[in-house]
Amino acid sequence: MFTSAYHLIIRKIMKYYFSLDLSKTDFLPYYRGEVDSIVVTTNLGTTVKFPAMHLRNHLTDRGIYGHFCLETQNNKFLSLSKLS
Repeated sequence: MFTSAYHLIIRKIMKYYFSLDLSKTDFLPYYRGEVDSIVVTTNLGTTVKFPAMHLRNHLTDRGIYGHFCLETQNNKFLSLSKLS
């Protein structure tokens, strides 16, 4: 008799809140792809690493400034939103 078991593991969506204050010059190595990921410390003190390419949409003439929310599921990037 053959018995198989399938387990579906669903993890909840995690949200990480953090602030950034990067000048355009400071972000240039990330923008060029010379550095592929960025490490931030959340408001709760957790260290989170994610691909820097997701910050490109938030680049302005001044750089990247503001408060952000990073959403992940199973340690996979879902979204990055600027809150203010």
